[in-house]
Amino acid sequence: MTCAQQLIALLEAYGVDTAFGIPGVHTIELYRALGTSGLAHITPRHEQGAGFMADGYARASGKPAACFIISGPGMTNIATAMGQALADSVPMLVISSVNQRASLGRGQGRLHEMRHQGETLSGVSVLSHTLHDPAALPEVLARAFAVFASARPGPVHIEIPLDVMAAPVPENAPSAAHVFPPAPAPEALTLATDWLANAERPLVLLGGGTVAAPEAAQALVERLDAPAFTTINAKGVLAQDHPLDLGATMSLPAARRLAAEADVVLALGTEIGETDYDLVFDGGFRLDGRLIRVDIDPQQLGRNQAPDLALLAEAGQAMRGLLAHLPPDRPRSAQRDGADRAAEVRDALAIAEDPELAPYVPLYITLRAALPDAIVVGDSTGPVYAGNFLASMPAPRRWFNAATGFGTLGYGLPAALGAATARPDLPVIALVGDGGLQFVLGELGTARDLGRPVAIVIWNNDGYDEIRRYMSLSEVSHLGVDLAAPGFDALAKAYACRYQGVSSPANLYEALGRLDAAASPLIIEVDAAAWAKAL
Repeated sequence: MTCAQQLIALLEAYGVDTAFGIPGVHTIELYRALGTSGLAHITPRHEQGAGFMADGYARASGKPAACFIISGPGMTNIATAMGQALADSVPMLVISSVNQRASLGRGQGRLHEMRHQGETLSGVSVLSHTLHDPAALPEVLARAFAVFASARPGPVHIEIPLDVMAAPVPENAPSAAHVFPPAPAPEALTLATDWLANAERPLVLLGGGTVAAPEAAQALVERLDAPAFTTINAKGVLAQDHPLDLGATMSLPAARRLAAEADVVLALGTEIGETDYDLVFDGGFRLDGRLIRVDIDPQQLGRNQAPDLALLAEAGQAMRGLLAHLPPDRPRSAQRDGADRAAEVRDALAIAEDPELAPYVPLYITLRAALPDAIVVGDSTGPVYAGNFLASMPAPRRWFNAATGFGTLGYGLPAALGAATARPDLPVIALVGDGGLQFVLGELGTARDLGRPVAIVIWNNDGYDEIRRYMSLSEVSHLGVDLAAPGFDALAKAYACRYQGVSSPANLYEALGRLDAAASPLIIEVDAAAWAKAL
């Protein structure tokens, strides 16, 4: 057995079933082993696409996929996707080649040679390791999956020198350790329970760390009778239209007043970071009450908002522990009227009437009516920014995008293909702008190859409209933002995809009705100017 063969066997033992990658001369040994395995392999058109696909796969399924990437340009290509996954705590296993051990660091001009490849990628990884000893592979993979299971996840990069990849290893039966995440300290649970039980105006902040335990999250906010903010990555954790859910509105004045007035705030699995809590970039989100923070990352417990009580724990474990300690009922005289408090804020926000968001309200009404169970994967584009406020999802892992954290363009289409690979039982919508889609047009070929039920909804506003608006607000001339889009109908034909242009919500509803599991991907081009006139 070679090291490459043992790698594939170990991945299967850890439950990895899909690999995204583009073969190269430096990864031939990996593909020799892959060809006789049970892993599915998907070939993107660019290594960045491989990373975005693995990201979408993990967000939709809750488990990591592998990326097989060549040394040098393959790794610099995937770095952007790794940065997005790192920013949003998405597990991703990146296996790359690197030159032979004897040549590392010698600058001999070998094929794909990089100076310190592992160090270069360490900035977008939670762990970057060079495997010098083939016998150490099980240990290194155990470290990677321990991070995925019991720490704040993110990309793990393991680079394997060419001579190590082909080296023999003992043909032992692969095994995978069962790793459990940390649970909260009992004394911390007792103190947190006391604060929460005696709070008069409690508030809950639900972050992406809660998506694996939606039932516990819903039970906890209802037990506390507390309004809850759900971050963009936590959308759907409280299910659809929950009366206590205020969504990701933390940057808006009425929501901020509620946060400042809360006497006890429970923050679960959230960074309390800028792209969720301060989209107006004024530092105005304030917590004046006691703050209880729960996070799987000890360093995150002290960032952005200093806690009064910090619990190092996986959010699901903490929520179940709190539920076990909190009394199931409160006296009628001590009711907190959480739903009424949330409703007052919702009325004050009047999100659907906001002139910036109003043009997109019919979009989300239509998406929900046509495909209520769909996974919606977005790029950094106007309708997605609006959807972060407007969309309500029936379950977690149904809404994610690149409009937060790293904020890259070109994410939506390949990440949607990863999601469709992970969840072939659900329709998937890639919601992209005409500008962002042009980063990854080649992945239309991957969409055709996969044959999954994916609707690619292009919001065509002739360029980078969000940047245009910022330029206008800042009195900067529109330089570099007015782009002529390609003929998407012709591109659809070239890639053997179906196409329909739409100009109104009724057109869009009709077009989405054409999506089915047996047909080719469906490209729907929305004429943004015509859409606005139709409303």
